[in-house]
Amino acid sequence: MGSMDERPLRILAADDSAVMRGVMWKLFQMHAENRSSELPRMELCGVAQDGVDCLESVKRLMPDVLVLDLEMPRLNGLEVLRRLQVEHPTLPVIMCSAHTERGARSTLEALACGAADYVTKPAEQRNFASAMLSLSQQLLPRIAALVKGTKRKSGSGAATSGPGNPLKIAPGAVMPRAAAPIEIVVIGLSTGGPSALEQLLPRLPADFPVPVLIVQHMPKLFTGALAERLDKSCSLRVKEAYENAMIRPGTIWLAPGDAHMELGLGNGLADMQDGSLAGRSSRVRLHQREPLNHCRPAVDYLFFSAARMYGASTLALVMTGMGADGLDGARAVHERGGVVLAQDEASSAVWGMPGKVAEAGIASATLPLAEIADVLKQRVNAGRLTKMDTARHGLSAMMSRWEINDGLL
Repeated sequence: MGSMDERPLRILAADDSAVMRGVMWKLFQMHAENRSSELPRMELCGVAQDGVDCLESVKRLMPDVLVLDLEMPRLNGLEVLRRLQVEHPTLPVIMCSAHTERGARSTLEALACGAADYVTKPAEQRNFASAMLSLSQQLLPRIAALVKGTKRKSGSGAATSGPGNPLKIAPGAVMPRAAAPIEIVVIGLSTGGPSALEQLLPRLPADFPVPVLIVQHMPKLFTGALAERLDKSCSLRVKEAYENAMIRPGTIWLAPGDAHMELGLGNGLADMQDGSLAGRSSRVRLHQREPLNHCRPAVDYLFFSAARMYGASTLALVMTGMGADGLDGARAVHERGGVVLAQDEASSAVWGMPGKVAEAGIASATLPLAEIADVLKQRVNAGRLTKMDTARHGLSAMMSRWEINDGLL
């Protein structure tokens, strides 16, 4: 629990629903009265009922975090966010979005425009008990994590290399070659993930030689909308995963919300004829077992399955996110001889998931977001012939045969 000497975090909420504003007041009042909470103290310093009122309240109240509704009169949430990126660019903003297809698409647009995170509105806002439980689990930990990250980045900077810390790779540096050629890339991320993926995935070329599977903590509808959005900007295909999908190079598979994703063996004639590693073609396996690390989908399920099937040919990347999901799975990849990479502290919205992996000493490198794509390309191409190499090798072999034949004539 935060020290009583520290001032409470000041939260501003903007929502045109009187019911939702009432829920917010009650939520922070109950948190202030909860002496056993491990989260820092927080107070609702004000509420705004439309976009114009929100911008004025930000200037007047100077909150630590803004919780912003998407649909509001005068100025909607996206318009407010764009103004804030110019006028108050360091203010963390958490979008409050409806669990609808339209809400999902608008939320992804907001994250691309600079929002730090989002929560979905309680389905039963008039049921105060249900709304309180939903928001206390979703909103309060996110506020704490974002403010902690903001304070960290405004301090002395990211942690330096040292005992227990992995190697930090400078831009353009050559990384050590993996013990085995990489045949699969698996990625796990949460808070700040959609924006990070929009920066990373378009930098992977269409001939990226291995499959990519991703677990991003998001609910249903949101993962489908995210896959569609990423697919429009990437050279590789980006698709929401479905049961029994064949895993091959050229496609990035995104775990659907509310389902764990694993790698499994294929069966049938097509799989018997396939020559890929790990079971003559691996397939997507989805299931709805209990949440792991409070998450479904959980990164650990994906990482554990990759470690089992691909062993030392696995590359696991843990990126920005709150919590510790992915730590145990990354450790399994590391123990099987695979490669584990983590996003660095300075470029992560929240250095929870990658920070845990880095602190455990199992990441071979922590990397700034801008450098991850180049390192992935280097790692997967190590020990693998490029198309140009293959063509040259074929031409050389053909010329050798001609020379032999000429000698026989």
